[in-house]
Parts: sequence; structure tokens; C-alpha cells
Amino acid sequence: MAKNLIIYYSRKGQNYVNGSIRNLSKGNTEICAEFIQKAVGGDLFEIETVRTYDADYMKCIEEAKAELRAKARPELKKYLDSIDGYDNIFVCGPCWWGTFPMGVFTQLEKLDFSGKKVMALMTHEGSGLGSCERDLKKICTGAVFGKGLAVHGADAAKSEAAVAKWAEASVRC
Repeated sequence: MAKNLIIYYSRKGQNYVNGSIRNLSKGNTEICAEFIQKAVGGDLFEIETVRTYDADYMKCIEEAKAELRAKARPELKKYLDSIDGYDNIFVCGPCWWGTFPMGVFTQLEKLDFSGKKVMALMTHEGSGLGSCERDLKKICTGAVFGKGLAVHGADAAKSEAAVAKWAEASVRC
């Protein structure tokens, strides 16, 4: 049986939701990552940066924009050293300026994706998958890629059926 890994970055606290800033006790991407785990099993790995982003959402997105422009690779609190024991890798994160937060790439660049199947899930408030699939293809060399899934962040808590269907189809193909 294939072994699954769900790598994700998620933001709790202030988030942009349907046109306004709301305080979330659990980030939208974390909700979706847990739906993947529930549907197909696997291990969760949460990406956490050493330097936390500002609690104020507007300041956070400016920090994220600066990191993207600088092609920054923020230091993480912990790293995966290897994904050798996994067949399917789900990479999940919010859409920050059209792609994943830079900390996601910090982790991915340290791994060997040869022979792995990689699928992207992105939570968003209108940007869909952005450029995350293209960006993953640049970083996850040697991988094969499954179809990505964009989940409207405001609907994350109601997306279990759609996420489960996608995850199940992703590991079957």
C-alpha cells in the first residue's frame, strides 16, 4: 500500500475571508490537510518558520511579498530530512502572492523527489492554484505530478467531500 505524506503551511489568527479580515482558530490549509489525512491516511508535517509572521494580516502579507521578491528561504523550526518512505506527497498551503509561502520552498528544496508523486492543494480567496504547480515542478525534480486542487479558503471547513474525492483519486492514479 502506498504511503502518503501531507506537507503543509497554514496561518491561524487574522486571515482574509470573503472580503474581510477574520480571526481563525485553525488555518484553512490545516483543515484541508487533515481532510486529506482522514481520506487517504498518511503523516502530517507542518511547516513552521522560526520568525513568525506579524499577527496583523495586512502586515503579514507585506512580509510575504518582501520574501517572495527576495526569493527568501526563511529558516524553519524543524525539517524533514528525507521522504524516502513515502510514495505520494501532498504539498498544501495558502496562496500568498500567487504561490506558496516561501517557507514551503525552504523545506522542499532539501528533499529528493525522485520517483515520488506530488500533488498541490492551495487555499485561496480568489487566486485558485496561482503558479504553485509550475513552482513545484521547478523544485521537485524527478517527481511525477498529479492534478492540483484549489480550495476557496472561506469554504475550507465545508470542503471535506471535495478534498477527500480529490485525494482518493490522486493516490489511485
